[in-house]
Amino acid sequence: MGFEPPQRLVRTLGELTGDTAAAEWLGRLPGLVAEAVARRGLEVERAIAPGGRSGLVLLVRRPDGSPATLKIAPPFAGPALEQAALAHWQGWGTVRLLDALYAATGDGGATGEAEDGALLLERLHPEMSLRSLPEAKALLEAAGTVRRLWVEPPAGHGFETVTERTAVEAAALRASSDESLAPLVTAALAARDELCATSPEALLLHGVFRQGKVLAGDRTPWLAVGPEPVVGERAYDLARLVRDRVEDLVAASSGASSARRRVNRLADSLDVDRERLRGWTLFRAVESGTRALAAGRRQSAESLLEFAGWL
Repeated sequence: MGFEPPQRLVRTLGELTGDTAAAEWLGRLPGLVAEAVARRGLEVERAIAPGGRSGLVLLVRRPDGSPATLKIAPPFAGPALEQAALAHWQGWGTVRLLDALYAATGDGGATGEAEDGALLLERLHPEMSLRSLPEAKALLEAAGTVRRLWVEPPAGHGFETVTERTAVEAAALRASSDESLAPLVTAALAARDELCATSPEALLLHGVFRQGKVLAGDRTPWLAVGPEPVVGERAYDLARLVRDRVEDLVAASSGASSARRRVNRLADSLDVDRERLRGWTLFRAVESGTRALAAGRRQSAESLLEFAGWL
C-alpha cells in the first residue's frame, strides 16, 4: 500500500522519541500495514488525516464487508496497554475492540508482547468529535462519557500509575532552563507532589481524555478513542479536559474567570474535589506548555502557560 504518513503523526513521534527512532518506525510502516491487512483479510479504504498522534489509523473493510478501523502504533506508544484497557472496558464508553494480535493474560490484561502492534476497532465517525459541538454541549457530553471509564482496573494489570507517569514529567520540568517560567514550574511541581502524596483512589483512567478523543458512533452517540491508560484519581483524567479550546479562552476578555468556572463546573458535575482538579490542571498545563516550548511550538506553549497562570 502506497501512502504518506499524516504529518501530525510524523511531527508528534519526532517530539516524543527523537527523529531517529521515529524515522526508523515510519520507514517500516508500509510493511507493517501490508502485513496487518493481509493477516486479517482487510480491504483498505483510506488513511485518516490528520489522524492520531501516536499511530496510523486506516478505514478498512473486513472479509464480510463490514466496516472497521485499523490502528497501527509503534511499541513505544504502548499499543498493548491500549488493547488491555479497551478489552477491560468492553465498549462501555469507548470504541469496541474487534481483535488485537496480542498475547493476553487470562484476567483481561496483556503481556505487552504484540505481534504487529495493530488494533482492529469498530468504525466510528472520525470526522465528528465533540469539538464539533458548541462548548457547553461538548463539555456536558464529555462528562457523561468519561464517567463511564472510571472503573476498577483488572487484577494484575500492567498499567503505570499517575504517580509513576508524572514523576518522569516532573523530572523534565525540574530540568527546565527558562528562568521566566520558574514561578509556574515551582507551583506546578508543588501541586503534583502534594496530590501524589494524598491520592484518594486508584481507578482505570483514559489518560489523555479531551473533546477530540470522543467520536460519534452508531451504537451510542459518543465513544472515547485513543486512551493512554493510567491508574489513579479521576481529577487527573479531567485535568486535560479543563483546558480544551484553550485558544478560545486565551482570546476572550473573560478567559481567566471562564477557566476557573470551568474547573468548578466539571468538578461539581462529576463529584471531584475542586482543589485537586485545579492542581492537576495546573501541573498538566505547565508540563504540556514547557514541552511545546522545547519543541518550537511557541504559540501553543504561550496559550497553555497563560492558561496555567490563571489557575
